[in-house]
Amino acid sequence: MDNGASKLNAQKVPRRLLGALLAGISAGVVPRTGAPYIAIGRTDEIRALTEDLARVEEGQSSMRLVIGRYGSGKSFLLQLMRAHAMELGFVTADADLSPERRLSGEGGLATYRELSRNLACKASPDGGAWSVLLSRFLSSVCADVPDSLGAAEYRAQAEGRVRAALRPLTEQVCGYDYVTVIVRWARARLEDDTAAEDACLRWLRGEFRTKTDARAALGLRSVDVIGDGNWYAHLRLLALLVRLMKYKGLLVLIDECVNLYKIPNRVSRESNYEKILSMYNDTLQGAAEGLMLLLGGTPRFLEDTRRGLFSYEALRSRLSDARFTAEDGTPMKNMMGPVIRLRRLSDNELMALILRLRTLHAQYYGTAQALTDEDAAAFLREELSRAGADEMITPREIIRDFVTLLDLLYQNPSATPQELLRRASAGAAPPASAEADEDTPFSEEGPSVPQTPPPAVTLADLEL
Repeated sequence: MDNGASKLNAQKVPRRLLGALLAGISAGVVPRTGAPYIAIGRTDEIRALTEDLARVEEGQSSMRLVIGRYGSGKSFLLQLMRAHAMELGFVTADADLSPERRLSGEGGLATYRELSRNLACKASPDGGAWSVLLSRFLSSVCADVPDSLGAAEYRAQAEGRVRAALRPLTEQVCGYDYVTVIVRWARARLEDDTAAEDACLRWLRGEFRTKTDARAALGLRSVDVIGDGNWYAHLRLLALLVRLMKYKGLLVLIDECVNLYKIPNRVSRESNYEKILSMYNDTLQGAAEGLMLLLGGTPRFLEDTRRGLFSYEALRSRLSDARFTAEDGTPMKNMMGPVIRLRRLSDNELMALILRLRTLHAQYYGTAQALTDEDAAAFLREELSRAGADEMITPREIIRDFVTLLDLLYQNPSATPQELLRRASAGAAPPASAEADEDTPFSEEGPSVPQTPPPAVTLADLEL
């Protein structure tokens, strides 16, 4: 019956990765690696986003907003797509917005720096991939330069080939400086000039604040720097660059966009929304070849007409739901629009998830599984019977509680699952509701996708 568990047992998860995965999810943190091992449900969402990746591979561009309540799986889905895209041959970059990292004005450069720090590919999945990408590019461009040439002639030919290969970038905004710095990096690599090589990487990561500092470090007389006002133009150049490097495209994931909603100053907030509008128009009009943007946020960030994206009319008219509804009056599920709303996982999907976690936990600690299938079903029934669980319970809360239960059973061999569940039931509290701003009345739920009653938790016909 437990097909998912048998597959995991057949292919052991690396212990280092598994330890980080369990530690992260037990603390309510989305793991940067290992997400596919606990991926249950979200089939429709993954299929839709994978189709977007296929279009980007063909030279198009795409932008989507992934909207869901806190703990509903937004960040998990983004990290899952990050891992999936790298397997498909894409380069990825991800960043969480914060009070210091925004999209416009002061904070735009900080976001670009975070994206650059997390730049990743299959050969460098944990980030810091700039050097890997450029080294691979230089090797491929210079593959047929004769080794019999003298050092000076070899460097001249190699530098000329790099410049010719990058010529399409010079037609873009900021493209001339971009090409100049990459050619300078190639020259430094061929001359074993590590100081100049590092300076070029610092420029590409947006670490220079002034032109004077950049020019002095690079040894170039005329070059601009990446700043708050032009960082997105450089992101578009990066998408073109990775295509020239024979990657399929660039996937950029920007999470915690609710921090834009929390900006107190209206002018600053709307400036960030204008940047989102510019990015949306760029990608949907096909002006950002090879670039796919995924933004994660809450219903409040999207739908609040006072401070959310819907307060900006140009975005509201583009992102609001169509008037087509199901028979019960709720909006129909639409995975082809610009907004993907995360539905509640069904009970059977939640059951499959905790059985998967049970297998991983036993595998990591090298013990027998502490819970039977019936114990796991009893745990889930207990979680879903809490007051308000139908509306407020999230996968994050269920995962955290279940891993805690497994940890307690591991550390207290004399305890039984029934005893711990009985104690939990006696002191149960309602699921935590989404955080709300006192001065902004707004329903966190919003016009969500149809919520048909999920099937009861059973062990029969369970799909893992």
